[in-house]
Amino acid sequence: MFIIQPHYHAIARTTQDYERMAAAGVIAVAEPAFWAGFDRLYPETFIDYFRQISEFEPTRAAQYGIRHFCWVAVNPKEAENPALSRAVLEKMPEFFEKPTVLGVGETGLHKSTPNEIEIFEAQVDLAVRYDQLLLVHTPHLADKLYGTKRILEVLKNFPLDPDKVWIDHVEEHTIRMVKDAGYWLGMTLYPITKCSPRRAVDILERYGWERTLINSSADWGPSDPATLHECIFDFRRRGHSLQQAIEVFHNNPVRYLGQNRKFDVPLIQVETHEVGLVGFP
Repeated sequence: MFIIQPHYHAIARTTQDYERMAAAGVIAVAEPAFWAGFDRLYPETFIDYFRQISEFEPTRAAQYGIRHFCWVAVNPKEAENPALSRAVLEKMPEFFEKPTVLGVGETGLHKSTPNEIEIFEAQVDLAVRYDQLLLVHTPHLADKLYGTKRILEVLKNFPLDPDKVWIDHVEEHTIRMVKDAGYWLGMTLYPITKCSPRRAVDILERYGWERTLINSSADWGPSDPATLHECIFDFRRRGHSLQQAIEVFHNNPVRYLGQNRKFDVPLIQVETHEVGLVGFP
């Protein structure tokens, strides 16, 4: 089956990942702006990074038949310097015109500090003013419940179309509040933290898969894009049909990301035909 990897940090990975993903059916990836593993000091460093993921990375992915899209943002881990962040935000609209940039992301909260909230609000405002898709990072486990609540409080203050907002890294204790608010939600599969493939399938079976995206992220730490395929295998082993798997792991990303016309991957519908044998009794 064809698969879309909607949250993948290619800059932290080798080309072997592309080779493995292509062999497993991945046809497109989307790369949100990410923390560099250290705090960047200059606006120009961010701009060159945005150039890398919007200009160079699509050519690397294309060597393996994979389409590469990206997002631009100041990641919440680097939002503690408002002056630096705002200097970066001034340049971000230039990248909205790039042929593979899908919107503002991943913004959100990490420790839910006043500075993080200020820069998160500024990026939400930017997405609204430029009519961009918005990808929101929720904090790691220790701060996830509080941080998710604060994110939802912030979003209520903006004239957002909920269909254009994706709140990522939900888990069992945060999924209901995100679904009830009407936003798209994402589950991130990690070998150690966040959500395991089996837990993700448990959540899909309990809460349904409407407006839901599954991704394996893959970044500097212990992570593996193949966890997405492990999730698909478990989903199918539990008796879910091929079309249902396509809805979750291909068509849902198309429905959300395709709201930006640059993401022009078509939906897939499985058709079955009876084949008759001619010339045999």
